[in-house]
Amino acid sequence: MNKVIISGRWTADPKTSSTAGNEPMTIAKGSIAVDRRGKDKGADFINVVAFGKIAEHIGKYYTKGMRTVIAGHIQTGNYTGKDGKKVYTTDVVIDEIEFGESKKAEKPNLDEFTDVPDDDQLPFN
Repeated sequence: MNKVIISGRWTADPKTSSTAGNEPMTIAKGSIAVDRRGKDKGADFINVVAFGKIAEHIGKYYTKGMRTVIAGHIQTGNYTGKDGKKVYTTDVVIDEIEFGESKKAEKPNLDEFTDVPDDDQLPFN
């Protein structure tokens, strides 16, 4: 089984592009910062990629710093760099994505809070 679920924040705005040809497809790429647990505080930076409708959704709605939850699978690959050396890659291919928090959670509306009267003004003293 090859299944990954991560929760973190986008390290930059996702980059989207489209393939050429008769049936162009949107591709979105980016990186998610995932906090480590336990004694070793810090973060891991996970490369992610999405295709098709999910990629279009990511390009339209996600920006740097937004929390997200991603389910997908790991895909490895390699290519030869400009210097002739082989470069190995590991990406999480996104199969499902959700917002990690609502807009209200990011920026609370302080106007929603009401002033509480002093104790001597309360009706149940």
